[in-house]
Amino acid sequence: MAEYGQNGNEPLYNLKAVIKETGLKPDTLRAWERRYGLPHPQRTAGGHRLYSQNDIDTVKWLIARQREGLSISRAVDLWQSLEQEGKDPFDEFTEESSYSLTDLSVEGTITELRERWIDACMAFNEQEAKQILTQAFAIYPPETVCIEMLQKGIRDIGQEWYEGNVTVQQEHFASAQAMGRLEALVAAAPPPTRAGRLIVACPPEEMHTFSPLLLTLLLRRRGWEVIYLGANVPIVRLEHTLSVVRPHLAILVAQLLHTAANLLDMGQFLEKHGITYAYGGLIFNQLPDIRRRISGYFLGEDLLQAPDVVDELVHSPPDLEYELVSERYERALRAFRENRSLIEVGVWDNLRFSDIPHAHLASASANMGQSIIAALRLGDMDFLGKDLSWVEGMMVNHMIPVDQLYEFIQAYQGSLEYTLG
Repeated sequence: MAEYGQNGNEPLYNLKAVIKETGLKPDTLRAWERRYGLPHPQRTAGGHRLYSQNDIDTVKWLIARQREGLSISRAVDLWQSLEQEGKDPFDEFTEESSYSLTDLSVEGTITELRERWIDACMAFNEQEAKQILTQAFAIYPPETVCIEMLQKGIRDIGQEWYEGNVTVQQEHFASAQAMGRLEALVAAAPPPTRAGRLIVACPPEEMHTFSPLLLTLLLRRRGWEVIYLGANVPIVRLEHTLSVVRPHLAILVAQLLHTAANLLDMGQFLEKHGITYAYGGLIFNQLPDIRRRISGYFLGEDLLQAPDVVDELVHSPPDLEYELVSERYERALRAFRENRSLIEVGVWDNLRFSDIPHAHLASASANMGQSIIAALRLGDMDFLGKDLSWVEGMMVNHMIPVDQLYEFIQAYQGSLEYTLG
């Protein structure tokens, strides 16, 4: 720690001197001043900033806390907390900050930061990926970083995998980096300030947890107490959980066609137990007609707006309209479930001379049956087309012979017609 003496607070240094001393870029320093009030430069008659030695050491102190793993907002909170307790932050943390952030400073927009983060993840450079996120959180609000960098970054990488440009390993590594930072933010969220509890959960078989976890963070930052149940939540014994938690609202998130059908079942269970529920997820944005089958409130397509919808639903939920599945579809669902095994045996028989690998055929049969059941449960067989179009595109992009898909569909249709008439 520097010894200030009587001149420690005297404004002597211009912006250029501070940047040279600390390694921080000007835009980062100005953002800290504007958003967090640290440091406290004075102004010359011409409006130029002048910094004291105390200001410079304050910046170094904040950088040191970032290096230890705190976000800039948490570092500022720590500084202010120590001052409120009558303690000198420099005495509490005396380690000198001798390193420089010159190479890690924010350059350009958050879009450019996202591209740098993606590049780091594609190179499996964990340290650089973490440092880039730290830079972003030092400049932008957490909500902005989570949406513009993490959510959109994962979306872009997922699209690159779909197009055959990124490996599964790269996609999983990036997802792990994003989830790790998001989990840390949720753990560090402030305590609730509102009365009432919310539940956030994924229906059975839904394993994608980024969006529900991000929603949990957004709601906690709004002051809600959120009980996050995570992925693949079974309906079995859910009644016990509801009796203990007594939520004011349950929120269900699904991304796939078959998990949207499982969400339908879970929503009906909640409804029977007097629990108001809301829902959202990618599949409801891609196939908006599914929404008319769900007996809950749609949160909207914009995740950032979801907390506002939740506020409204908790305090004054509007009237809700939805359509029941027709008796025709219910009969078809019963018939398919009763004969599914025979249908799949027929598919294998129809393809006994095919070049389709057995492992692929087994997986395709299971997925096709799952999707048909989901479409029937949701009351519209047209929903099945979205799944098949996605699979077709993925096969083309990954250079898998798409003729195998057409051959399989023809065999499945033949077995279906033969078995059910």
